[in-house]
Amino acid sequence: MERHLPLTCVLICLLLRTLNAQGSAPVGVLNCCEGDVLFLLDSSGSVSSYEHSRMLDFLSELLLPFSLGEDQVRIGLLQVGTQPRLEFGFDRFHTQSGLQGALSATKPLRGDTNTVDALKMAKNRVLRPGPGDGARPGLPRVLVWLTDGVKPGDVIGPMAELREEGVAVLVVSTGHGNYQVLRQVVSLPAENHLYFVDIDDMSIILEDLRDAIIEIIRAERINVRDVSSNAATLQWRPVLSGLAGYYEIRFGPLPSGGTGSGGSGHGTSPSTGGSQYQRLVQTSESNTIRLTGLKPDTTYSATLTPESNQQTFNTLSVSFTTQSEVQSPTVVTVSESGPTSVRVSWGPLQPETVSSYYIEYSALPTGKLHTVTVDKRQNSTLLKNLQSDSTYLVTVSARHSSGKEKAMSIKVCTQEVTPALDDLQLTTVDSHSVQVDWKGSFDGLTGYWLTWEGRQRVAQRSSFYLPPNSLSTRLTNLPPSARVCVSPIYKTARGEGLCCTAKLASDASTYGYRS
Repeated sequence: MERHLPLTCVLICLLLRTLNAQGSAPVGVLNCCEGDVLFLLDSSGSVSSYEHSRMLDFLSELLLPFSLGEDQVRIGLLQVGTQPRLEFGFDRFHTQSGLQGALSATKPLRGDTNTVDALKMAKNRVLRPGPGDGARPGLPRVLVWLTDGVKPGDVIGPMAELREEGVAVLVVSTGHGNYQVLRQVVSLPAENHLYFVDIDDMSIILEDLRDAIIEIIRAERINVRDVSSNAATLQWRPVLSGLAGYYEIRFGPLPSGGTGSGGSGHGTSPSTGGSQYQRLVQTSESNTIRLTGLKPDTTYSATLTPESNQQTFNTLSVSFTTQSEVQSPTVVTVSESGPTSVRVSWGPLQPETVSSYYIEYSALPTGKLHTVTVDKRQNSTLLKNLQSDSTYLVTVSARHSSGKEKAMSIKVCTQEVTPALDDLQLTTVDSHSVQVDWKGSFDGLTGYWLTWEGRQRVAQRSSFYLPPNSLSTRLTNLPPSARVCVSPIYKTARGEGLCCTAKLASDASTYGYRS
């Protein structure tokens, strides 16, 4: 005889499982974070019931260790189908038991993969700060997209809009996604925010994805980004927003023997009171500062201390190493090559160290030298009035603020001038008509003017216009030995044309026309 456990017993077992899982959560997950995380789950017709179930199981295990609530992490779930649906918003679940029950009860939508409309809903209703389902102002917002990658639609633009509004974008693809597209939609660095995995092996990315989310929504953190050879940007969560106070930033090179792991944490960095350290102050509403005047290939430490009489905050610290000095230009390329012009590009741009770029060019072997100077923020220029079908030597020189100058040269070739009209041919179709064909170039043309004229005693003549993309036409009812001419039409005048005589056997008394 089968024995069935009472429903109460089943619910207690489920609750104990949740509590035990939280009790054994990975170190640093419980109470670690504060932010709003929206999961965009593909549940269209291309996702099988098995795959949908596996994705939900993955989400359940991924989210189980987090502490939920108004001062913790909030979770939302938006499903993608023909009509995207918000299964639950950020204000719905403040306990793991409620969240886990909702995930297990989620059913697939089926239909088309309407990711674009789902992203519009995410942007306008869920991830936009506001009451109800909206995100909390001033806290990190994260979008995690789980997809099978099949026909997601044009998502690059909508994803870029979310990133511009401060939303961190992560993607998990179960194997069919376009890598180039997905790499463009995720937040940088892509290697930390883009995952490709088989549906049956999703557990292997569980910890990495969870760590990536934690890194974004960690409640107290200071990050370093845009590190160059002489500058770096510090970014932090604006914990003083709405409070009276300021941020004190101290930074300087680590003393010999210091570490440069690039990590962050609490406490002060070594010797921040030394003479080499600088002190800066930012307002309570700020969350970023650009550190300039740094030395190349040097390890620095920085501390951030939120100061307020209303509340006490920890001092955060971070260390980073500036890049080795690489003087621009390191690459020069050519594009948009034409008969009389070419575009020359160079990089990388270094506006903080370069004062201007100086371009020299001349036709080989002994052409006149031409020069042009461009702004330090410009990485290309169009060289005009060149000789067609010629080779030029182009030199791009970066004039650095230090007084140094670095140059790089490249040979470029202009194209041959393609005649606007060439190779006019008349092919007899029958005793009264001919096929007219010619070769031409569309550049700068507004069309062609075709004229035929008979050589009989009674003057016979006709003309008509053809668009620039027309390279043939047929003339019928022509008189014998008619003279056919085609001329190119430019914006300001008609160019020199070509003429041929039609060889027809019969005499016709009517004017020719275009069929």
